[in-house]
Amino acid sequence: MASFTLNGEKTYEAEKITPRELVSVWHLKKALALSVKGEIVDCDKQFTEDTDFSQVLGDTEEGLALLRHSTAHLMAQAVLHLYPEAKFGIGPAIKDGFYYDIRFPKSISEEDLATIEKEMRRLSEAKIPLIRSVISKSEALKIFAQKGEDLKTDLIENIDAETVSIYAQGDFCDLCRGPHVFDTGRIKFFKLLSLAGAYWHGDEHNEMLTRIYGTVFASEADLKDHLRKLEEAKARDHRKLGKELNLFSIHNEGPGFPFFHPKGMVIMNSLQQFWRNEHARRGYVEVKTPMILDRSLWLQSGHWDHYKDNMYFTTIDEAPFAIKPMNCPGGILIYKSDKHSYKELPIRMGELGFVHRHERSGALHGLMRVRAFTQDDAHIFCTKEQIKDEIKAIMDLENYVYTKVFNFKYFVELSTRPEDSMGDPELWELAETCLREALEETNTPYKLNPGDGAFYGPKIDFHLEDCIGRTWQCGTIQLDFQMPEKFDISYIGQDGAEHRPVMLHRTIMGSIERFMGILIENYAGAFPYWLSPVQAKILPVSEAFNDYAFDVIKELKQAGIRTEIDTRDEKLGKKIRDAQLEKVPYMLVIGAKEAETGTVALRHRSEGDKGSMTIKEFIALTNTEFNPM
Repeated sequence: MASFTLNGEKTYEAEKITPRELVSVWHLKKALALSVKGEIVDCDKQFTEDTDFSQVLGDTEEGLALLRHSTAHLMAQAVLHLYPEAKFGIGPAIKDGFYYDIRFPKSISEEDLATIEKEMRRLSEAKIPLIRSVISKSEALKIFAQKGEDLKTDLIENIDAETVSIYAQGDFCDLCRGPHVFDTGRIKFFKLLSLAGAYWHGDEHNEMLTRIYGTVFASEADLKDHLRKLEEAKARDHRKLGKELNLFSIHNEGPGFPFFHPKGMVIMNSLQQFWRNEHARRGYVEVKTPMILDRSLWLQSGHWDHYKDNMYFTTIDEAPFAIKPMNCPGGILIYKSDKHSYKELPIRMGELGFVHRHERSGALHGLMRVRAFTQDDAHIFCTKEQIKDEIKAIMDLENYVYTKVFNFKYFVELSTRPEDSMGDPELWELAETCLREALEETNTPYKLNPGDGAFYGPKIDFHLEDCIGRTWQCGTIQLDFQMPEKFDISYIGQDGAEHRPVMLHRTIMGSIERFMGILIENYAGAFPYWLSPVQAKILPVSEAFNDYAFDVIKELKQAGIRTEIDTRDEKLGKKIRDAQLEKVPYMLVIGAKEAETGTVALRHRSEGDKGSMTIKEFIALTNTEFNPM
């Protein structure tokens, strides 16, 4: 007789039992699954020895992932009932939800999602158990071939194993590794969100399937909160605001290549000038490397073997060249152009490099995913003894930019050696140790992300959290022993001999275009004063006061304040509303009293009426605004 225990409190004895049976015995109504030593165990696995279980609940990260995956199966079953001829691709859990790629017998619209949702609720109420089976690969091929599920047979044929697992859910059967919730009754608080096209296997040469996106949570309150955030995100969509505020545009003639308008360039230039100023303060020098370089360089760097599918190519004088997707090889050539002494190190070489990467058309998204962008790069060449101090200095810069300047929260991930890495495993281990120790010595909490490092080195990634809780990966620190080896770079040590420097790759904003998109959404277009394309707008009450208004604008521009004037023949109320819609920080109203006394009636976009003041007083007020420049 074995003893089965829940969190050291509840105990049940039996010769053998499954988690599904234990949940029933213990009346665990909120449990989505059970886990043993932190690993979710499948609902039908037989246990015959003493085992201590814990509940997997929906308010945990692992519980939400389980719930989302199972809800994808629930949705697929509902689709099968409504569209018996539908064929199913893949249906994974993703951040904040799930999706399923499906071939429908006829096209569907977002209006059809409510019908699918209704059927999902009926199936949820039926509390249909999910039952796992492990069968041979050949048997699985036979089962899905009989159902006409060619997408599933394609998946099975590419599985490198003799057996596969499938899940039966009433009249629905799916190929899946699992695990899953015990039954459909555990899935209650869900919502189908949208449709999209998705190429099979992500290959644009394959057929396009219909992807249905949805979300699910463990409570109605959490679901409502998430849906509220989605509505807020729609209102903040940088593509919508970019058009409304006349910041940038995307054209069919250049998919993935954004066009920046004058007001957008004010923001772009302000971000770059801030970057330059702050880096100069911290001992960086700025360089610029060519956009097109010979293919031999990319072969030497390893990008040809590891990254060429994301690169663009051209031919010059019958020789092959590549458009740079990264700045690092060019930075190395600058380093190699001269001899260096240990006395010069560290050399901190910054570059606002314009790079091109071949992103699939389906992945393009406004400024967030583009094919050409400005990377706020830096490459630091240092000795092994200097590594940790340089990493800590970069972390201090990242923290200053994120928290002090832009008021973001952030979290950190440490990503280790990937499968396609190059170089000596011992150097990888040393690099990972240096990054980990720098994090621990600065008391920086971090999450380990195994196998997700760059092909040339491990990295620290910085994920920003915006004002509605979304996260964005921006900054990175990559420690690289490989490139210095491949390019045979060196410095003369104190002993007079040649030594190999270590190379640190790092970004702060990442892509400045993407960072600008994040800022648009975080601020909902109402940029802080120092970044606002128009910082003040003069609103004459009527044409009679235009002459004084032009005198005011001249004085403000001389003071360096970005100012516009609204001379339209419109009522004052409309001029104020339009300036509010344009998110201008300050509105200066001018009428008879102001023209006579040499003052302005000041309004703030969020604080409203600020009273009357002279031009000099207004300029003094703007000088109190935060400005990291």
